[in-house]
Amino acid sequence: QVQLVESGGGLVQPGGSLRLSCAASGSISRYKAMGWYRQAPGKQRELVARITNSGSTNYGDSVKGRFTISRDNAKNTVYLQMTSLKPEDTAVYYCNAVLDISIVTVANYWGQGTQVTVSS
Repeated sequence: QVQLVESGGGLVQPGGSLRLSCAASGSISRYKAMGWYRQAPGKQRELVARITNSGSTNYGDSVKGRFTISRDNAKNTVYLQMTSLKPEDTAVYYCNAVLDISIVTVANYWGQGTQVTVSS
């Protein structure tokens, strides 16, 4: 039943900006946390940004100061605003949601991914 749909990826020049959107099924207030991860060719998936249901955020070291995660509960959508993009930001970006199943159990859900390419 949980569905995450990313959009907003594409080709952008170095130094440019891009905003990714993740539309979730149902109210995003259901989720313990939501976030963005990315995976570049030959690399492991890494944390980009995360926001908890209390509003606290954290970022991967490589994107701190350049990317901002936010949410719009009314639209059931989480955003990733990316600025000062670098070629090394090129990756498939995935939306993630963490849902409490019980006091001791959580479930992780993933979107299909959206390609971001930073190139001249």
